[in-house]
Amino acid sequence: MPLLAIPLGVLIGLALGALGGGGSILTVPALVYVLGQDPRAATTSSLIIVGVTSLIALVPHARAGRVRFGQGLLFGALGTAGSFAGTALSRSVAPNTLLLAFAALMLVVAALMLRRVLSPAERSTLIDPTVEPMITLRPFSCASPRVAKVVVTATLVGLLTGFFGVGGGFALVPALVLALGFPMPTAVGTSLLVIAVNSATALTARVTHASSSLDWSLIATFTVAAVGGSLIGGRIASRANPRHLTIAFAVLLVGVALYTAARSLSLLG
Repeated sequence: MPLLAIPLGVLIGLALGALGGGGSILTVPALVYVLGQDPRAATTSSLIIVGVTSLIALVPHARAGRVRFGQGLLFGALGTAGSFAGTALSRSVAPNTLLLAFAALMLVVAALMLRRVLSPAERSTLIDPTVEPMITLRPFSCASPRVAKVVVTATLVGLLTGFFGVGGGFALVPALVLALGFPMPTAVGTSLLVIAVNSATALTARVTHASSSLDWSLIATFTVAAVGGSLIGGRIASRANPRHLTIAFAVLLVGVALYTAARSLSLLG
C-alpha cells in the first residue's frame, strides 16, 4: 500500500508546485479512497505531508526574494485561533459528514479557481506574474479596515486548515493579494510559509489524539514523493500556460468532489 503513495504524492506535488496553492487539497481524498485511511487519520496525515512539502518548496521562493517572512509569520500567527477551533470542531463531526463537507469545499475551490482564471482583471496576473496591484503596504502596518480584513481572513484560513487538514493555499494566495496588497509571485511564495505555520499549529492540536493511528511509513513515502513532485511542478509552471493548468486542475477537483460526495452520501444513507 505505501508504494501507491509514490505516484499519488508526485501528482499532488506536481499540482502544488505548478499552481502555487490548491494542489494539496487532493491529499485527503487520495489518502482515504486510494490508500484506505480513516478520514480523521487522513486529515492529520495530510497536515504533516502538506506542512513539510510547503516548507521545502518555500526555499527556492525565499532565495528569489519572493517571501515576506515578517508578514507571513504574522498572518500565520493570526490564524492560530482558527486552527485550534477548526481542529476541535472536526472531532465532533462524523467522518462521512466531514468528507461530504470536504467535497463541498472542493467545489467551492474549483469555482474560485475558474472565476480567477476567466476574470479579465485576474487574467493579466496569470499571464504576466510581474503585474502588481495598486495597493502598497509597509511591513506590519495598515489602516484599521485593512487590519480587520487581515484578522478575519487569517482566522478563516486557519479554521479551514484545522477542520479539513488542508494547507489553505487556494484561499491564501488571493487573500494575500487582496488583504495585504502583495504582488502575485510574492503571494505564492509567502503562502507556503503561512501554510507551514498553519499546518504545524493544527497538527499540534491533533497529534496527541491521533498519533497512535498514523501510518508513519506511508506518510514518509507520500511526503518524499510530494516534495519531489513539487520541485518538478515548479519547473512546469515556468513553461506551461498557467491558465490552462488552472482550468485542468479545477476540472479535476470537480470530478474528485463529485466522487467524494457520492461515496459519502451512499454511506450516510
